[in-house]
Order: sequence, then structure tokens, then C-alpha cells
Amino acid sequence: MSTVLATQSLRKSFGSLIVTDNVELALPKGARHALIGPNGAGKTTLINLITGALAPDGGRVVLNGQDITALEPDQRVKRGLVRTFQINTLFPGLTPLEAVVLAVLERRGVAGRWWAPLTGQTEAVDEAYELLKLFQIATVCTRPTRDLAYGEQRLLEIALALATRPAVLLLDEPAAGVPRSESAAIFEAIAALPEDISVLFIEHDMDLVFRFATHIFVQVQGRLLVEGTPGEIATHPTVREVYLGSAAHHG
Repeated sequence: MSTVLATQSLRKSFGSLIVTDNVELALPKGARHALIGPNGAGKTTLINLITGALAPDGGRVVLNGQDITALEPDQRVKRGLVRTFQINTLFPGLTPLEAVVLAVLERRGVAGRWWAPLTGQTEAVDEAYELLKLFQIATVCTRPTRDLAYGEQRLLEIALALATRPAVLLLDEPAAGVPRSESAAIFEAIAALPEDISVLFIEHDMDLVFRFATHIFVQVQGRLLVEGTPGEIATHPTVREVYLGSAAHHG
């Protein structure tokens, strides 16, 4: 299976603190992979390095065989590398339909016409509405985003990311702050994404990780400790000791 995204000897330090320690990670096309680890393991820093929010001290980020280490975040988005954040970054006054239409127009290079009535943007509106249906938030598409339930806002953020038509989607705790009763719906939507999109998600809820990931990377103190299938990770003695806990019940 071809590798879409890879990091090679990626390193980052803040002073004497090593937060990314020669990380070698490969994401194949169509992946549904998870990145787990204790708080402070460096997971979000790794995502920031991959997406260009931070510059590495050494190593490379490779997308579809091309070195993108020096590219700005927006250039990476245009090449198909998109992320969401732990805390959503939505426009509270826009409706979900307006927000996703704007994202579609931006991808098409005509976002300067965002002020035009939506009735004049038929194709963009249709595409946006289909995305909102995919994430089961079409029924609230005309309400201000600030009025949506938090779980609906998280789904909207992923819909916005999908509007860019990414090849790789990085999700930083997509269920953070969402009631447990709603978090499964978010991951079911992620699982239903088109098969040609590669997904890497950070998540602390091990039930969700073991249910939805086909491959898991475990990061501890800035380095990748181990990677493997959910079954391999669940029974790995060191992982159980440093992260899952001796009472881990998956296996």
C-alpha cells in the first residue's frame, strides 16, 4: 500500500526539552490510524510539525513523495494536507451552510465572491449541503453556528476540512469536550469518509481508538514507542504499563 504521508527523523526541542525525538511515521493511502500517548507526550506538537504550524529542528515531512518541510501551512492545505484542532475555530455568526460554502469557494479559488447571495452559488451550495448531510448536521444548516450543540460544532469543523478535498486529514482530539453519548457519532462519520482519504487522529478515549483505528502509533516523551494493530497495542506490556494501565481490559 502506497505511503501518502511520512515523517523522517523529525525533531523538535524547546530549550532543553525534547518534544519530538526522531519520529518516523508513515501513513498509507486510505488509512484510519490513531496517535495515542500520555498528556505531554508531544502528539499535538507532532501534528503542528506535520502541518507547518511549527518548524522542525531537523528531519523531513514528505507528502505524496515530495518534501514539504519548507512549505507554509496554506500551501500544504492546497496539496491536500488538512487538520482540525482540539478547540474548534469556527465562525460563530455564520450558519453551517454559509461556512461550508465559503470553504468550497475558497478551494475553487473564487472565495472573493463570498458576499454574493447563496442563491447565486448553486453548485457550491449543493456540494456543501451534501457534506453537511454526510455528517448528519444538514437539519441545522441554517442556524447560527454559535447555537449548535458542541458535538454538532465538531462535526461542522470536520465538514469544513472535507470541503478542501484533502488527501490526508489530521484530527486533533475530534471528540474533545463532546459528551460521551455524542462522541461515537463523530467517529462513525470519520469511519464513513471516502476510502481515498487517509486519516490520522489523536484520541484519549481508548474505546473509540480500539473501535475505529486499524493501526495505532504510541508516542511517549516525544518519541514513537511502538506501533501496531489494536490487538498488538492492547497486549503490549510496555504500552500497558506507561499508558493503558495494568487494568487495561482490551485484548
